[in-house]
This record gives sequence, structure tokens and C-alpha cells, in this order.
Amino acid sequence: MFSITVAAIVFGVVFLAELPDKTALASLMLGARYRSSYVFCGIAAAFLVHVCVAIAAGSLLGLLPHRWVQGVVGLLFLAGAAMLLLHKEDEEEDGPKEPKNESFWKVAGAGFTLILVAEFGDLTQIMTANLAARYDSPFSVGVGAVLALWAVAALGILGGKALMKRVPLSLITKVAAAVMVVMAGISLYEAAAG
Repeated sequence: MFSITVAAIVFGVVFLAELPDKTALASLMLGARYRSSYVFCGIAAAFLVHVCVAIAAGSLLGLLPHRWVQGVVGLLFLAGAAMLLLHKEDEEEDGPKEPKNESFWKVAGAGFTLILVAEFGDLTQIMTANLAARYDSPFSVGVGAVLALWAVAALGILGGKALMKRVPLSLITKVAAAVMVVMAGISLYEAAAG
């Protein structure tokens, strides 16, 4: 069953957590050099794979006793907030070589490979698994997470440079961390009360 509320919550949390991440910068780099629609197709496909993996992992967590899951989810949200606040941005990016021409498959493949490798096991993938365990609506969590990741990629491709000029990265990071602390508090409260 689809829940617009769950999808909206997941969208907000994942969007804020992913915005200051390397994905926006990678999207901006690729989008500045190659056709935006090709880049977006590759990145969108990679994020779809990531969310499917995260939802499967979160659904497995959902089989555990509710109180334990809420406790673990709360601790993981706190760890995620700490990771956001303590993360030092690496300037070096390991990824695929730039495609030599602008064929769809080469450009989309470069975007897909870059995101698949760089984001595997990333904070937002772990967060999506946590949200899938927290809410009993894997489809809603998946839709919210995919749309948030796609929105960040689109912003990175089309307007990331302008956003970063207007909104400091440190502020975006702090807001994302604060949202994660609130989610951690709610989960830990439910674990203690349950």
C-alpha cells in the first residue's frame, strides 16, 4: 500500500542528506561536459539499483522484533548525523574515465558506473534501508528515496553551481544532520516506549 506521507518524509530526509554529498558534484561535473539527459539517465538507473538494494536490506531488518529494530535504526540515524557533521570532503574522485564521445551509452554508462561505485554503501543507501525498516511501506520508502536521489542528481546537473553559490554547503549539511538527529530521537523513543 502506498503512503504519500511516508514517501514525503523519506523524500525530505534523503534529499537533505544527499544534497551535500559527492553525487551533486559528480552530476554537476558530468552535466557540464556532456548532454544532460544522457547523464541523468545513467545516474537515475544507478540510483534505482541502490534503492532496490536498500529496500531489500530494510525489509529484512523489518523481520526482527520492532523494539530492537527501532533501537538499531535510531543508533544508525545518530551515526549518520555524526558522519555528515564529521565528514571531510575528498577532492579526489575515483570513477570511470570520461567518455571520449557523446554517444548515449558511453555518457549514460559513465554516469551509471560513477554513481554505482561511489554511492554503494553510502549514507543515503543505509538511511533508505533504515527507513524501510522503520516504516511498513517499502514501496512508499522506495518512491520517496528514488525521487529524492533523482531530484538531487537533476539539481546537480542543471543548477547545482547556482545553489551552492546561494546556500552554503555547511548549512545544508547541518540541516540534514539535524533532521537525522530528530529521526533518531523518534526511533529511540519508540524503542524505549515499545
